[in-house]
Amino acid sequence: MARTRARGRDVHFYLFSEPDKAIGGMKLNPSITEQIFLSMLDVLIVASGPYRVTLRTTGVDLPGHYDIRPYSCRAVTDEPCITRILSRTITGRDDFFRARVRERDGKCVITGIVNTEADDNIWRGFEATHVFPRSSEEYWVQNGFSRWITNRMGECDTGINSSQNGLLMQSTIHQKFDGFDFSINPDDGYKIICFDRDPFKIDGKILDPICRESNGEGVLANMRGAGELSFEMDFPPGSDMMGEILSGPQAAKRMEAELFSRLNGVSFA
Repeated sequence: MARTRARGRDVHFYLFSEPDKAIGGMKLNPSITEQIFLSMLDVLIVASGPYRVTLRTTGVDLPGHYDIRPYSCRAVTDEPCITRILSRTITGRDDFFRARVRERDGKCVITGIVNTEADDNIWRGFEATHVFPRSSEEYWVQNGFSRWITNRMGECDTGINSSQNGLLMQSTIHQKFDGFDFSINPDDGYKIICFDRDPFKIDGKILDPICRESNGEGVLANMRGAGELSFEMDFPPGSDMMGEILSGPQAAKRMEAELFSRLNGVSFA
């Protein structure tokens, strides 16, 4: 079952010209400083010049409601938010990716918990996670993201399965990451920022130096409008996963990502 990300928000922001229509918001966790908050707005707001952000102080409880006063603004960006799915496919490319990420990290780079069974090649509870989702490989190629990968294997390798696009995480943390419940800010010392409740106490922690590659999709997923829907990822054996996806919201978008993952990027003319 999908849920809205607007639940529990205690920060809301508006265009000054439309003070009664919230254009987005967020839940304020301790890691979010004023500087980080303003940098997040820079991801969301499309403006041709400088803008000011002011807190409404009359009749509103803190953390509060904020008005955005740009000189010229087209409101919120329409940049698409990449759809994530919890990929568990097993292919030759995935085997190589998983082995390299395990070898490099050896621990959950978010919580810091070390896999003490790595010497016996036992990795239960630890999963190699794609930072940029493999199901969106076409978008990766179109935008030339492979230029940031330095260990590609030949010209035909897009680099999306490079260990440079991977992080080792505990299974539950992996699900939280794929659900955009937290993100990593490379512009603030690789600080981890939670957008929702923080049961694992990772908000404000620093990504382990052993990896240090990330992106900023979490801002688009969580702060724009009511936020992207948060989808169910736990489908027990025997359940009708496809039926649940097709009967839920954004069915076409989710199905496209699922099929891409299972067909390993095969396109049909």
